[in-house]
Amino acid sequence: MLLIPNLPHSSVPEGKCAEDNICEKTGGIIPELLGDALPHWDLTKKYDLIDFESGVKIAGAGFPVYKGYGARLQRALINFFLDNAREAGFLEIEPPYVVNAASGYGTGNLPDKEGQMYHCGVDDLYLIPTAEVPVTNLYRDVIFNESELPVKHTAYSACFRREAGSYGKDVRGLNRLHQFNKVEIVCIVKPEDSYLMLQQMVDYVQTLIEKLELPWRILRLCGGDMSFTSALTFDFEVYSAAQQRWLEVSSVSNFESFQANRMRCRYRDENKKTQLCHTLNGSALALPRIVAALLENNQTPEGIRIPKALVPYTRFEMIDLQSAIV
Repeated sequence: MLLIPNLPHSSVPEGKCAEDNICEKTGGIIPELLGDALPHWDLTKKYDLIDFESGVKIAGAGFPVYKGYGARLQRALINFFLDNAREAGFLEIEPPYVVNAASGYGTGNLPDKEGQMYHCGVDDLYLIPTAEVPVTNLYRDVIFNESELPVKHTAYSACFRREAGSYGKDVRGLNRLHQFNKVEIVCIVKPEDSYLMLQQMVDYVQTLIEKLELPWRILRLCGGDMSFTSALTFDFEVYSAAQQRWLEVSSVSNFESFQANRMRCRYRDENKKTQLCHTLNGSALALPRIVAALLENNQTPEGIRIPKALVPYTRFEMIDLQSAIV
């Protein structure tokens, strides 16, 4: 079932969509950078935006320290994503950053991903890998009235992932972290509405990337690349011009009744019969690779340009050597 029609790939360099997964849709313009263009790990050092070395001293690799305009850019993106989600009809939630084992089981993170989750042994709690886990578990052991569906939530959280075995040039800088910021969207719907909601969520995430003026593509994942919890997943990637590679920034998934069955999340239909709900979630969006692409794609001889839609949140239009030290 193809939710998204194939579109011409004229904005993407030849061969860039030759992936194992199906490239469903592309958009945006890949910038042509000057020959001395820098990857984001050099840009953040040049403009004093992120201190990777101090993060290593404090906690270890994968825990960066954001500084000055780098910290302000993080805060601006979080507020930008949350405001857009609220305007799209999502109710904002501020969840705990730790969950119990029952919550991890409910969303399918346990026992499958315990090796990737940080475990607080004394209290038997887990640091969340995404806000999906606590937000979806708000409705564990809940029976909705049919009129209460759909439920649409958004949440910002820090996310914690051990990412065991991750190393090499493809995970340098912001490409893969153990702690990062993300805004999530979670929906709970009746089964007959879940694929329409999936389409709406995919369309919504597309609008965010378009507002940030980033070149993007949507991939429909094949079965072998999806988590065992998902019935259908679409990945969003943005193009990093300095690294000359695509970076995944969002996954939008329909879990159908898998999570609802584990959580006993149900609703009463018009005949008062109890039925399982369907659950969906998506990143809207994860910040690290968005920041990497924004910095790399918007670098100019004068500094780093901020996309127009983001300026009301950053309150600055350019990061240059003079402003970076203020």
